[in-house]
Amino acid sequence: MLKAPHPLSPNKRRIAEGPEVLSGESSTAVQAAGALPKRVKPDVPPPKVLPVRYELCAVEDIVVLIANMLAELIETNDSLAMRSGQLTRFHSRTAPGISVLDYLHRLAKHATLTPPLLLSMVYYIDRLCALYPDFTMNTLTVHRFLITAATVAAKGLSDSFWNNSTYARVGGVRVAELKLLELDFLTRVDWKIVPDPDVLVAYYRGLVQRSPAYALEDDEVELELGVDEDGETEISDEVDEDDEEPVGASEIKTSQQGTTPGPSAQV
Repeated sequence: MLKAPHPLSPNKRRIAEGPEVLSGESSTAVQAAGALPKRVKPDVPPPKVLPVRYELCAVEDIVVLIANMLAELIETNDSLAMRSGQLTRFHSRTAPGISVLDYLHRLAKHATLTPPLLLSMVYYIDRLCALYPDFTMNTLTVHRFLITAATVAAKGLSDSFWNNSTYARVGGVRVAELKLLELDFLTRVDWKIVPDPDVLVAYYRGLVQRSPAYALEDDEVELELGVDEDGETEISDEVDEDDEEPVGASEIKTSQQGTTPGPSAQV
């Protein structure tokens, strides 16, 4: 009596179909893979070339460089748990609604901040953090620090500047509060607010190096253009010997120069 053949298992059935079928399937798969569009790498724009001398750099570029650095610093410090009793006069109750970049743009425009003044504000970050351990640059302190540093730098390093009422309106704080912030800051840094010009050069180069969107022009190019390497700066050369060196990484006189400040930005 003849028995019906057992049905082939799936594996055996594929073998029984012969190499022709398998090769056909492989060919189809290869063709399908070849039909997929290739992933196009995004075009990365070349870095913007900045002058070697910070005095020649546009204020807008300095603002972006500082804002990028502050964004990294704030992201790191915001992730750290704040110890009890660590509140300072620079702390706001809530984070202001204006970004650091927009706030810096506002200060630079309406308080007429120059590159030396902006870089001095960066110098003040390291100086205050070194002498005031309770201070941390984070979302709650950055805005009040910036308006304080801008006021101190402008009044201490510039020949012409606004009065406290103007700086308070630009920075979004009360005049009385700005006076207290200014006094607290000056006391914390021992009233030493004049950085060495070489310190500002180091900060400028450091800011450019840490930002992939920017690059420094070669020194040779500057010399070919007839720019003196030892040109004057707006920062005084009279520096106390105990002044801080760069760390890895700006009494009352009125002036009516510059643009008229816009409405206040509360911080």
